[in-house]
Amino acid sequence: MSSFNHRKYQPFPVVAMPDRQWPDQLIERAPRWCSVDLRDGNQALIEPMSVASKRMLFELLVKVGFKEIEVGFPAASQQDFDFVRQLIEAGSIPQDVTIQVLTQAREDLITRTFEALKGARRAIVHVYNSTSTVQREQVFKQDKQGIIDIAVRAAEAVKTQAQQQAQTQWVFQYSPESFTATELDFAVEVCDAVTAVWQPTEDNPIILNLPSTVEMATPNVYADQIEWFCQHIQRRNAVIISVHTHNDRGCAVAAAELAVMAGAQRVEGTLLGNGERTGNMDIVTMAMNLYSQGIDPALDLSDMDEIIRCVKACTQLPVHPRHPYAGELVFTAFSGSHQDAIKKCLASYQQDEPWQIAYLPIDPRDLGRNYQEIIRINSQSGKGGIAYVLEHEYGLQLPRWLQIEFSQLVQKQAENAQSEMSSAMIWELFQQHYLVNANPCQLENYTVTRNKIDKLSAVIVRRGELIKIEAEGVGVLEAFINALFLRFAIHIDVVEYSEHAMGSGVEEQAASYMKIKCEGRNYIGVAMHKDIICATLNAVLVAISQVEKVFEDRVA
Repeated sequence: MSSFNHRKYQPFPVVAMPDRQWPDQLIERAPRWCSVDLRDGNQALIEPMSVASKRMLFELLVKVGFKEIEVGFPAASQQDFDFVRQLIEAGSIPQDVTIQVLTQAREDLITRTFEALKGARRAIVHVYNSTSTVQREQVFKQDKQGIIDIAVRAAEAVKTQAQQQAQTQWVFQYSPESFTATELDFAVEVCDAVTAVWQPTEDNPIILNLPSTVEMATPNVYADQIEWFCQHIQRRNAVIISVHTHNDRGCAVAAAELAVMAGAQRVEGTLLGNGERTGNMDIVTMAMNLYSQGIDPALDLSDMDEIIRCVKACTQLPVHPRHPYAGELVFTAFSGSHQDAIKKCLASYQQDEPWQIAYLPIDPRDLGRNYQEIIRINSQSGKGGIAYVLEHEYGLQLPRWLQIEFSQLVQKQAENAQSEMSSAMIWELFQQHYLVNANPCQLENYTVTRNKIDKLSAVIVRRGELIKIEAEGVGVLEAFINALFLRFAIHIDVVEYSEHAMGSGVEEQAASYMKIKCEGRNYIGVAMHKDIICATLNAVLVAISQVEKVFEDRVA
């Protein structure tokens, strides 16, 4: 039999809840956030963070706006103990921030935990023991009553220690670890036994944290478990329901969101999802999901690059380029059709309007990104993306016919190079084909006399030779083309023509784009000048300069 055998697994049982309410609920405000980067995130690292790294990350968490931060497991690690002491003794914990510490449900560890917290203004003591069937039967060899006794003894020890340090404002938190694999009625029984010891009130609530320690089912099942628990727990008004989801099935964010819809008021997670196995719930993603729905996430994620730099430096872990909201490429489009849609939407977007841009769920500027990062060019890119790059980095607004022409050149170049084309490479290619010519011919000066018809007198220079031309026409462009015909016997038809200012102000330039037909072929010329007429006439000369043999013969 193959080792890849699905028959060894069983489907997770659903919760019988025909009257479930959570599917009809909306999330209208952010939950209470608790970062566990410094504890859950840290224990998942190959190389745990140094005290300096922890301090750096703690300061980032405070800056982002976390009001509850789990800072360690001081009873299990001397380094964690020292870090907690350092924060307290140095006065590094802001008045509006509450630190949280974790401890197993053992009296000696609880005593050591409270030693670490001496002098804290306010602290959450988070105690846990595992309650799942497999843990009870195979790990701890305990029946249900034995598990309840462990939890109750721990609750009593926490209460006793807190009474001995009455100068600190204490918040108690209990987790039935492996909640998702625990019978729901038993999870309620254990938690009721703990709250019976702590006697919480509406004014002084405790936290019951219901972790998806290992993600075992679809997010809707977790939501059912949370709603069922909320319906059956005693002292519901004196309890804050918290969730702590893991990402074993890749659904930690969805599970946390549905849990909030089901009644959870608090969410634990880490920045960018670092955690054991496949990771913890990613608070950045969930917070930005709320933000994208017009909900204040109660966290400031506006400098995403700083967040990424700090997290990477402290954890020594990379951030995937496609990581939601945070990745380098999440707002980047390579596809031609995507680029064209983004370009058109951005061109029509007004700042006071609701955000509705194709392929961009949020405005990248909200996270400190800029629009230059949105569209990047490779062999799959189209005319819209290439035009966007030239406009936003070089001020050129290519007409559609030139977009089509030039995009083919860029695509061919990208295919040959088998790599992405930078904006500098695109600009160099554009200059080579449309602005720089092997046979330069430029306008030296011109004068126009306007009456019923325009009379043009101009001097062009070609390889140092000054050539005077003149003619009449309806408009300066027609007069110039007529003058070239009279002087060189070159018949020119204007096929396409476009021009625009490249900015505002006296020193700004104008750009002109010209497609002409000469000797049965089309030629394109582009020119820029502070004077729009000079730009237009030079564009004609750039184009006609490509008719090398004809022009050489007739100049001679």
